[in-house]
Amino acid sequence: MKPQGRPAPCAGLSRRQLVGAFAVGPLAGLSALCHAGAQVEEPLIDSVRGALSSAIANRAPPVPEFANTEDRLFYLRWLGTQSGRLLRRKADLQERMEFLQTVWYESRRAGLDVALVLGLIQVESGFRKFAISVAGARGYMQVMPFWTRVIGDGDPTRLFHMQTNLRFGCVILRHYIERERGDLFMGLGRYNGSRGQAQYPDAVFAAKRQWEFQPPVQPG
Repeated sequence: MKPQGRPAPCAGLSRRQLVGAFAVGPLAGLSALCHAGAQVEEPLIDSVRGALSSAIANRAPPVPEFANTEDRLFYLRWLGTQSGRLLRRKADLQERMEFLQTVWYESRRAGLDVALVLGLIQVESGFRKFAISVAGARGYMQVMPFWTRVIGDGDPTRLFHMQTNLRFGCVILRHYIERERGDLFMGLGRYNGSRGQAQYPDAVFAAKRQWEFQPPVQPG
């Protein structure tokens, strides 16, 4: 039996609609208003295809490593804070922790801001593992199935596997940002298939603010 999903949220909103959506709640408003866009298949030169395929192929488990105790404590505080924020969307503690750990790992592995990736997931799928858009994009980061043929093993069902979906999404987003010479606005638009339009990047940036983390100041 194939996993079923509802259409995933995305762009197409005015600033007034975005404000209204977030007034409903930081994790709830957008899902009721959006419908997912899609990455556009583009020809890739062999060196780019090879680099993306290599980034996908490394199946190391998402176990964070830390250079020192301070970095590890920062991560644990981040994990606890984000777990509380995500509780309404993922009630199961183990599922929630595995998801956040994997987002942390795959975001940093791709050189992305973790809050940006969480904001994108919120806008694209509303944190639904089996979300499917009207365009056929799948999973948390709404990855189009053609990517599994271009840089993977060609099996689109793998996009419902958590780490696979997050890895594809982060690698593809990093690729688009690099194509836009570091311009997050344009890179996000390319990811969504709406390059140059403001609604989608604005939605992701607004969602990103809900996931930013500053550890509490320790008394001196």
